[in-house]
Amino acid sequence: MTESNNARDLFQAAYEHRYTWDKNFPGYRADVELKQGDEVYNGHIQINADMTVEVTGIENEEVQQSIYTQLRDIVTHRKRSSFDNSHGKNTFTRGETDETGAVEVLVSGDAMGSNYKVRGKQISQVSRVMGRMAFVINTHESLDTGEGFAASRYDAVFRNPQTNEIIRELDFEDIFEKVGDYYVMTRQIVKSKEAGKTTTTEFNYSNVKLLEPAIA
Repeated sequence: MTESNNARDLFQAAYEHRYTWDKNFPGYRADVELKQGDEVYNGHIQINADMTVEVTGIENEEVQQSIYTQLRDIVTHRKRSSFDNSHGKNTFTRGETDETGAVEVLVSGDAMGSNYKVRGKQISQVSRVMGRMAFVINTHESLDTGEGFAASRYDAVFRNPQTNEIIRELDFEDIFEKVGDYYVMTRQIVKSKEAGKTTTTEFNYSNVKLLEPAIA
């Protein structure tokens, strides 16, 4: 059990060093601009204290859904959850150490079939197989907020798990600013490569304002 416990400790330390918003997070609103090629769309967004998401002012449903999906991803990474709640039932085994010093952590008991790599106190890779899709996310740079790390440059490769054929590749660059006591994403650049075609999409957030906390 020493090996398993060692892998658990390694992964738990990295999990708990992610940057997340605390229980006092009031939510925020902002203006949003989405740019893709010659197309530009403007609207408004709000992430509430309960982590629900709102997108308004954009008539194009596909663009509105794209922004909504991106905000849901932000919430997934910033929402605080205890290690026991998220991973308490899983078993961890230490795998290989790669040339960068990242240690592979193999997980059993996880419904999504996840494996990870941990470098220092950061999760540097996430690998999952979900039905007919497999993906690997590698983090290359992170922002050290002083209260945890937020990935700022990372990529994702999606494959067919049966054939190992690459279906889609994504490169992300995220920029954060501190508003009040909280770091929020103010810009994201996504480069998508699929079927030989590369598309660049920019999400820009401005006039970011924290919401007033609800009076109990």
